[in-house]
Amino acid sequence: MNSLDLRDWLAQMEHAGDLQRVAGARREDEIGGIVDIYQRRMGRPTVLFDDIPGFRRGYRVLANILTSRKRAALTLGLPANSTDLDLVRFWRKYLTDAKAVPPAFVNTGPVQENVQSGTDVNLCQFPTPKWHEFDGGPYIGTGCIVIMQDPDSDWINLGTYRLQAYDDGHIAALMVSKGKHGDIIMRRYHQRGQPCPVAVVVGMHPIFLVVGGIEIPYGIGEYDAIGGFLGGAVPVIKGPRTGLPIPTHAEIAFEGTITPGDLIKEGPFGEWTGYYAGGVRNLPVVRIDTLMYRNDPILTGAVPAVPPCDDTYWRGHFRSAAVWGQIEGAGVPGVKGVWAHEAGGSRFWLTIAIEQMYPGHAKQVGLIASQCHAGAYANHYTVVVDEDIDPANMEEVIWAMCTRVDPREDLDVIKGCWSTALDPMSYPEGERSLNARVVIDACRPWTKRDTFPRVARSTKEMDAQIRAKWAHVLPEE
Repeated sequence: MNSLDLRDWLAQMEHAGDLQRVAGARREDEIGGIVDIYQRRMGRPTVLFDDIPGFRRGYRVLANILTSRKRAALTLGLPANSTDLDLVRFWRKYLTDAKAVPPAFVNTGPVQENVQSGTDVNLCQFPTPKWHEFDGGPYIGTGCIVIMQDPDSDWINLGTYRLQAYDDGHIAALMVSKGKHGDIIMRRYHQRGQPCPVAVVVGMHPIFLVVGGIEIPYGIGEYDAIGGFLGGAVPVIKGPRTGLPIPTHAEIAFEGTITPGDLIKEGPFGEWTGYYAGGVRNLPVVRIDTLMYRNDPILTGAVPAVPPCDDTYWRGHFRSAAVWGQIEGAGVPGVKGVWAHEAGGSRFWLTIAIEQMYPGHAKQVGLIASQCHAGAYANHYTVVVDEDIDPANMEEVIWAMCTRVDPREDLDVIKGCWSTALDPMSYPEGERSLNARVVIDACRPWTKRDTFPRVARSTKEMDAQIRAKWAHVLPEE
């Protein structure tokens, strides 16, 4: 990976045969409807919409961005045939070895090809889709990053939060779940009676979407993390109004302020849980002072919906690696693989494969995984399996649950855990911030480890012999 320009990424995907162009789809219903169908099965190409009725030709929308293992791998500079666990191991190594490289301010960049300020600002010029049939309006912020600076330090946070657009082209509504870094920073300004400066990028290279949507630790800047990943500083310009760093190759970016008590009705919106769980609420208004965009700009959309979708699949690789690292960071050995399943929005379901090393090892791993920072938010099921089970293969996981679980002994329910109002099973009413979860020990019982029945499958050695001799007739994996 050597470019942070979305257009270079699109050229790479087109060369790989992984880009679909669509002309003439309406932004009110057809773009979202097409994306919904594309997302129902992983591996379909990314989709670039142009010639959108009612909008200037060349003003484009990109969606279904990282809904394939192939595109996720290519985006990270990995081979196109990488497996899910290859991607998890990549992020595991990154979390262990990466260095922080701060962004570098430059004087100018392509994002400044067009600049509007004050009364000239007009978000309505972009073909912002109504992504789901029953959404409360168009959402300009799905595949986006929201940029804020902590008022007490030089910490710059990038978060992926949703933003609704309105007929008034000078405003957007921001939704940030409680406890997220953006919410913490915004409340610090508001507790002092000050407006919170904010910059938003709604067209960008997918690496920003990836890093903005994962659990970078509190106080560490996502720009620094991306720079460490690249091995070089991310080039940024200073926002004219806020001074916040904005990527030079952003397609569309705007900046402004969020004033305490300045609210507007937002929603409903179909979310990553697969439901309209948040309803209609009064949420903070971003009042826009400056709008910048490239010629023929591309609006990026990462559309949450019934999983699998663009808001869940790629996050699973990083979250799996983060959970893996935090289990080992707690001093627990023997982890062989982790998978945050996309059907659970990469949050509701975690599977951890281990080599059992002592009594209670599996239970210890399950409890830590369900409560460590990377695994705690909105988790429902944490399943621990033996090392012979591929945690990313649900057929194997379910087989282990069916044959290695004693419901009397191996299920633990934990109440009062960290959740979100987007979780349809969260509680209590009116707050919706807690949930209960199950930790399942689906490993062979420790007390029967020497007598448990042998698995009716070829050994790895036999597999290798057969594959070496019969590769020409065997199916590809």
